[in-house]
Amino acid sequence: MRFPTFLKSLLLGVPVGVTLLDCVGYVARVEGVSMQPALNPDASVTDYVFLSRWAVRNMDVQRGDIISLISPKDPNQKIIKRVVALQGDVIATLGYKLPYVKVPEGHCWVEGDHTGNSLDSNTFGPVSLGLVTARALQIVWPPSRWQPLPSTVPHSRIPIAMGKRPTTVPASNGSKTANSHAASSSASNSSIATP
Repeated sequence: MRFPTFLKSLLLGVPVGVTLLDCVGYVARVEGVSMQPALNPDASVTDYVFLSRWAVRNMDVQRGDIISLISPKDPNQKIIKRVVALQGDVIATLGYKLPYVKVPEGHCWVEGDHTGNSLDSNTFGPVSLGLVTARALQIVWPPSRWQPLPSTVPHSRIPIAMGKRPTTVPASNGSKTANSHAASSSASNSSIATP
């Protein structure tokens, strides 16, 4: 009698659990020093963060968000970085092959907070938004570090020029639609790469 009840609970619980992990989010361990001081500020303590898949379901990331993404260098590895620039932004690079880059449409520029100790866009260039898997919202372990993760870009890494983001405007029928825009090019940014 007890076994069939357990089996029914298991058969119902597994799909619900998988759906929650796949759609809502999960807790992950952060390894390495590339995001210091925001994550793992002390080498003796490892942070665990809640990664929200739901927050990036529409590929809507903002400057300053800490995101998890599939590494462009190794598709079997997930990395965690901060979004510094979005599509259309012009960013001054730190050791990239070009001194300035205009982030192409559908891409973002990500960097670790620990400049110089991070494998990020300064190494592999702009990252496709399709590689973004989740947004880090909260440090959940250890208890002494329990805190939300703010979406801020360090002052020294603010883009030189901000690209225009599509805005949501009311349509005539009362629903909202995305207003697209065309990026204009000028002679002043002719040396800016759009890889």
